[in-house]
Amino acid sequence: MSRQLLRAPARLLFSGALGRSRAATAAGASARETSSSSSAAAGAETPGDEGKKNVVTERHGTIMTVGINRPEARNAVNQETAAMLLQAFTAFEDDTSLTVAVLHGIGGNFCAGYDLKELAHNPTSIKLEQDVTKGPGPMGPSRIKFSKPVIAAVSGYAVAGGLELSLLADLRVVEQSAIFGVFCRRFGVPLIDGGTVRLPRLIGLSRALDLILTGRPVAAQEAYEFGLANRIVPNGQALQCAIELAKQISAFPQQCMRGDRSSAYYSVFDATSFTEALQFEFDTGVQVISKESVPGAKKFSLGVGRGGKL
Repeated sequence: MSRQLLRAPARLLFSGALGRSRAATAAGASARETSSSSSAAAGAETPGDEGKKNVVTERHGTIMTVGINRPEARNAVNQETAAMLLQAFTAFEDDTSLTVAVLHGIGGNFCAGYDLKELAHNPTSIKLEQDVTKGPGPMGPSRIKFSKPVIAAVSGYAVAGGLELSLLADLRVVEQSAIFGVFCRRFGVPLIDGGTVRLPRLIGLSRALDLILTGRPVAAQEAYEFGLANRIVPNGQALQCAIELAKQISAFPQQCMRGDRSSAYYSVFDATSFTEALQFEFDTGVQVISKESVPGAKKFSLGVGRGGKL
């Protein structure tokens, strides 16, 4: 029972699309390498092919970076890009050798939301699955419940659906000039990739409504004060700083860290009572005591990691 509880928050909300995406990436997954230039998903290209594909993936040891590569559109996501993002993140979730994913935008902007030009010129081509348990969101991976950490490296604009993609991450490393906002407000485009669900949980209902109702821009410092940004870094350094943060997280005992992360999400989104949340916390935590806690205690007794040293 406790093992099932640990896995529950890590599942995708939908199953049919996941099966299709996994089938599409199965061949690529078997051929993955551990070098920093290897592709982490079928259809997602390495840096040498950046001009050809809308999503670029790289490996840095156990860390995977996922770059949105439509700089000419401020990395707005069209249907093709959404499918490739879903594919890349499904590959990340399935690959047991990967510990953290870093989502970023190539060319100076994180993501300007869904491509409204595609919506305007070809609205009938866009297929939206109304049942969130049966298909992906319009932006691609927005309905995934990850079992491993995801970090967003935010530069430039992270607005509308781009804001929603940043909320998919556990942490946001934000450049000084970055801008968040529900810019789709002025065009009558709703938040349907988890924005109205995740944002109030993250920064509180009052502040979330301020962003949702007004559509106003929010700069990095205010985002940090809200709790929307976790780190502010100099311009041009978000990706590198996010990778360094991912390396720090990857150095910890992974089962314990993932269990605590899972419990935090469960208490916020799934638990129906304080008691249920406490039970889930115990059931997930007790599994790691013999595997990681006892060895960790032995290291501590030898003087390793004392004084808060990593």
